[in-house]
Amino acid sequence: MEDMHVMTSAMSTQNDTKISARNVQVYYADNHAIKDVDVDIQDKTVTAFIGPSGCGKSTFLRCINRMNDTIDVARVEGDILLDGEDIYDRKVDPVQLRAKVGMVFQKPNPFPKSIYDNVAYGPKIHGLAKNKADLDDIVEKALRRGAIWDEVKDRLDAPGTGLSGGQQQRLCIARAIATEPEVLLMDEPCSALDPIATAQVEELIDELRRNYSVVIVTHSMQQAARVSQKTAFFHLGYLVEYDDTDTIFNRPQDNRTESYISGKIG
Repeated sequence: MEDMHVMTSAMSTQNDTKISARNVQVYYADNHAIKDVDVDIQDKTVTAFIGPSGCGKSTFLRCINRMNDTIDVARVEGDILLDGEDIYDRKVDPVQLRAKVGMVFQKPNPFPKSIYDNVAYGPKIHGLAKNKADLDDIVEKALRRGAIWDEVKDRLDAPGTGLSGGQQQRLCIARAIATEPEVLLMDEPCSALDPIATAQVEELIDELRRNYSVVIVTHSMQQAARVSQKTAFFHLGYLVEYDDTDTIFNRPQDNRTESYISGKIG
């Protein structure tokens, strides 16, 4: 009965806010890269960040798992809450945060290890597996969720770097979700892939939103329109407009959004 209650409460909170940002500013030394960003990102939803190059969309994405901490001259101000908790609180360990907020980069970057070890690495360092059988289960589940299990199940000992570009990217997605994150960040995950591999990754993104809050930065407006339910348009460091994807593309409220969508700027 308890499980039933958990399930119904999970269903009723399906569109709850997962990430809440208020008055976020990002500086790279003297450059004010992100200005006054306020946004609520929902759970079990794909949110696309779009905008011209250098508009701040990737910079803001990297705030959500404190990736900007790795850049000496970067400074982040304002509040970013994950499930109501401040991710920039001193008590928060960025390594633990990054297990909760997975990241997939523009260029597929598998570790120079076997396919198995690529996926097992995170669960091992975070102590998620009690024994080898446990780890095997976690690896298989992640590869299945990454939609690549059938292609690699007979060669788990082969190097991840030997896969095709599209397979490598799906392996990187499997690696990111092996630590059971709640949020998955993707920084232009298809820009290095051919159209067929892109379609496979897009299909996967659509499936992943059942379990995660997915945030994707993309240069492709067509991709944003295909995979996301919510879209945020960034321009010159500002979040200009944020709404349902359909509204942003068909009935934008701001002239700058309309100019970008119609190809006048960007």
